[in-house]
Amino acid sequence: MGLEWSEQSTMKIVVLSDTHMPKKAKHLPSIMVKDLETADYIIHAGDWQTTEFFHELKQYAPIIGVTGNVDSPELKTLLDKKEILRAGDFKIGVVHGHGTGKTTERRAVDTFMMDEVDCIVYGHSHIPVKKESNGILLFNPGSPTDKRRQKDFSYGILTIGGKIEAEHIYFDDKS
Repeated sequence: MGLEWSEQSTMKIVVLSDTHMPKKAKHLPSIMVKDLETADYIIHAGDWQTTEFFHELKQYAPIIGVTGNVDSPELKTLLDKKEILRAGDFKIGVVHGHGTGKTTERRAVDTFMMDEVDCIVYGHSHIPVKKESNGILLFNPGSPTDKRRQKDFSYGILTIGGKIEAEHIYFDDKS
């Protein structure tokens, strides 16, 4: 389990979750495509929905992704439920966060309890989160196609260099 990427001093990782394509959108939001075109890596924290979307996204940059609770059986043969990406000097845990009991965030944190990670990327709730807990950056990008009760659609960007910097990109039109 896990992938490694450490070829350059700074890298841009586009972070997605809960895209639910093609159910919630027929194409990627144009604002996000611009970032995908310059991404060194893509993290997808589950609920893609189809393998077709996985292959579409793979055309932009290398992907590390996990399955969510609505993903197809075909996707579940391609991807695991948990991954760890080594990015430079950092380890990034990726999980969807679905399950029973506890909050989505608590389930995501508990998934990596036995691993040494610097950042945990998770999805499922469609709620953007960026905070630190016990020295670990917790990051949920929200959803670029299914904002639910959120004001805006969103995705994230991690910039990895001497440290991990995380930001949300918010937008109100998913076209």
